[in-house]
Amino acid sequence: MRAVLGVKPRAAIRRFDVFAEFKRLEALKEGQSEDEAKGHGLWVAKVVASRRGRASLTPTAPGGGHHEVSEARPRKQPRFHDLSGELQTDKLFDREVVDRMGQDFYGDVFAPAIKRAFDEGRPYESIRDAIRREWKP
Repeated sequence: MRAVLGVKPRAAIRRFDVFAEFKRLEALKEGQSEDEAKGHGLWVAKVVASRRGRASLTPTAPGGGHHEVSEARPRKQPRFHDLSGELQTDKLFDREVVDRMGQDFYGDVFAPAIKRAFDEGRPYESIRDAIRREWKP
């Protein structure tokens, strides 16, 4: 994907960023609100990243402890998931993903490119590297 007329990311685009955005779009498709979808995308990306290379179903925190991950309650789903004592919110998504790459790049290049691939039905694994190859700070 080419950048829009000189709009470049402020930092390198990570697989994590692509995955969090992809999961945000899935959550929106499932009917979550925009703010909940951002929080969900960030939470899923962090949980998956923490499980990398581990056989355990529960992600472990540095130092050997387990992350505190809130579970869906039968009667009421929490609005945002908790991970190691920090709510994974839309504002945190904006800070850790959007602001890191720059709001202009996110809005003009990154989000539209991921949405196009998502709408085409392309799986995350097929785009995670190719889509970000030319996005250099």
